[in-house]
Amino acid sequence: MEPRTHLGISLRLVGQPVEISPGVARVRLETLAEMSADDRGLVHGGFTFGLADYAAMLAVNDPNVVLGAAQTRFLAPVVCGEVLEATARVVEEKGKKRQVECVVMTSKVVFEGVFTCYVLDGHVLDAQG
Repeated sequence: MEPRTHLGISLRLVGQPVEISPGVARVRLETLAEMSADDRGLVHGGFTFGLADYAAMLAVNDPNVVLGAAQTRFLAPVVCGEVLEATARVVEEKGKKRQVECVVMTSKVVFEGVFTCYVLDGHVLDAQG
């Protein structure tokens, strides 16, 4: 299945889709030196979150999906050069609302979260006044 959402995003920064099937997505991200928050190579958590968010969007895979909320936990640090893999699954669907669980791993679990996504009738910016 091909991506139907976030088509303009930088795959270098949020990861490369490995699998997209109905309600499920897996995305891999090779962490880069420019993602480092310090001189020891600690990857800024925003990149881990961005990977997980992108995987959640692909699990829904609708052109008009947006993130409404996230409950997340960072469980272990990530060092530049590590490869992250996010697996996201839609676990609940109610009208426009989708609950997506996501786990990000290296050789261990480093992040987990539940993303509340919404499938809108049109592009989110079209609703702006």
